[in-house]
Amino acid sequence: MTRISRKLLVILPLICLMLVPAIAQAATITVCTLSKGSYNQGETGYITVTVYNDEEEKIRVIELTAAINYYYEDETTYIQTFYAPTANLPQEIEPGQTDTFTIPFSLPTNIAPGYTDLYVKAKTEIWNQHSLTWYGSDHPTYEPTLYIESPYKQLYESQQATNQQILQQLREQQAVNNTTTSMMYLLVVTTLIFAAFTAFLTILIRRPRAIPHPSP
Repeated sequence: MTRISRKLLVILPLICLMLVPAIAQAATITVCTLSKGSYNQGETGYITVTVYNDEEEKIRVIELTAAINYYYEDETTYIQTFYAPTANLPQEIEPGQTDTFTIPFSLPTNIAPGYTDLYVKAKTEIWNQHSLTWYGSDHPTYEPTLYIESPYKQLYESQQATNQQILQQLREQQAVNNTTTSMMYLLVVTTLIFAAFTAFLTILIRRPRAIPHPSP
């Protein structure tokens, strides 16, 4: 083997290391939460995702998705993927720093109640300082759990709210009736007292008086 061939065997791996970034964990999803603890059928919400850069070079998030396995009431399944707004991507993250994103989603009106898992994934690229180029990097994932309330519970809660509203209206009406009744009683008593006083004055005024006789 010639000297040039030996040099190439040493140089080529170094060039590959310079051009191709390591596939180590360049990004990690540290926080992934839902906007509420539970959702109703047909409701909308959003997922908050925090991505951390644990590499020595900056990275950028180029895509952020959340896939939901729907289980419909007729037991059929359907997978739908929701995306973070493209206006906020790509977003660079410096080494040791984090950035937070949101993924909006909406549930179908006939989704079956219960628990279902979401599959959140961030596609990232890492900056190669030697070649001054972005390279595809790892895709960190997270799987939060989504809970869909039963429609029967929704109906029950709606009926309870209606009942509470009707009860409150009845209480307010009863308070008005009690006030009106009290005022009527007060008016009757006042009228009776005034009538008695008027009658007393009338009798007192009309009562005949003795005429004094003249002196002889």
